[in-house]
Amino acid sequence: MADKAPRYAIASPTSMGVRITPADRQSVHISKNYLLQATSAETNVLNIASSLGCQCLALTKFVAGSPIAAFIKSELRARNIGYEGLDVPQGGPWGYRHQFNIADSGFGARGPRVWNDRAGEVGRMLSIGDFDIERIFGEEGVGILHISGLIAALSPETSAFCSALAKEAAARGSLVTFDLNYRASFWENRETELLEAFHNIASLSDALIGNEEDFQLALGLKGPDTVGKELSAQIGSYQGMIGEAQSAFPNVKYFATTLRRELSANEHLWGAMLSSEGKWHVEDPRPVAVLDRIGGGDGFTGGLLYGIYKGWPADKCLQFGWASGALAVASLDDFATPADEEQLFSIYYGNTRVIR
Repeated sequence: MADKAPRYAIASPTSMGVRITPADRQSVHISKNYLLQATSAETNVLNIASSLGCQCLALTKFVAGSPIAAFIKSELRARNIGYEGLDVPQGGPWGYRHQFNIADSGFGARGPRVWNDRAGEVGRMLSIGDFDIERIFGEEGVGILHISGLIAALSPETSAFCSALAKEAAARGSLVTFDLNYRASFWENRETELLEAFHNIASLSDALIGNEEDFQLALGLKGPDTVGKELSAQIGSYQGMIGEAQSAFPNVKYFATTLRRELSANEHLWGAMLSSEGKWHVEDPRPVAVLDRIGGGDGFTGGLLYGIYKGWPADKCLQFGWASGALAVASLDDFATPADEEQLFSIYYGNTRVIR
């Protein structure tokens, strides 16, 4: 990082949208009342640091004059997340818009269901030329540039944008972190193109986050199939696969993943792993209550990055990430909003006593 403290703790490219969730944990197809949220995976990550007083920045794009865009901007301001991005004309009723994410939280034996509606999404057209890179990363400074595989794979334009942004940020002293977030529907008929883009970003990264499938499918690494196997088997095979990843990407300092097993929609086994400087740190899965599982992985990543930005030891970063994910799934929002660091460490240590 630069000699002076950066203005922004974490910045992230993102395509903003809204999520609508049925009230009272109903299914989408029978509900008439919904909760509206401004959302993206990347701002879910930023929300940990922004809630704890750090300045964070979303690099995005908006539809000019859209009431949905106005709602998103208002929500980001309320969450202490700054934003930069062009306002582009809608182009008529069939032009640009912000994505809709339609999801129910599930209940008991009924698992959550998510329906993404992203046609005409304005964020698909993000470009490195949309932003004053020298000012943001050179003059003002960014501690960590965080990239998600969701935005990196969203379109050919965002793939090129994220690759260029990682290069520019790394050249100006920012740490680069990459949550692989593989999605088969994004990769269909684009495998060769995206494999190259993801390799480019990973080669510039200081931290790679993802499960076995993410590393295998998004980076082309080999590894055993652990679908349906016990978590203990997943831990061992993941550690072995990361050995290959370390050889392929020697600049990476941190490799991390969550461990999750669904007991029901309302109770999960929740764990996490982190490799740093050749040493493994493991949080064995333990039960957590779940209001809404969406955003748990983003919460983990946000807590982990907060610890890395603060310069904490690796084991403390992992503990904070585990607790941030646990807090995210205990909320109907799809992001965690900690009151303070103490709240998250209380979650980690299992302290549920009243704080007066």
